[in-house]
Amino acid sequence: MKFIELTLKNHTILHGFDARNKEITEDVEVQEASKKLVAIDRILSLSEKFILIEYAYNRIIYWEYMEDYKSVKAILDKH
Repeated sequence: MKFIELTLKNHTILHGFDARNKEITEDVEVQEASKKLVAIDRILSLSEKFILIEYAYNRIIYWEYMEDYKSVKAILDKH
């Protein structure tokens, strides 16, 4: 399994959907960003501000990352 190190901060957890198909989310704000190793095969999407990562139990998290978009994209393109 290949990993990428990212500096992640605030995030939104998608817990699922309600009876009306509306997202059930939880916003988490933290004081400081922290470095994390992320399995590349769990990355679903990358935008200029957020990286979408899938976790166990079908939980999806939108993480705010601190690195430059082009740098992260270049690393992912290599894998």
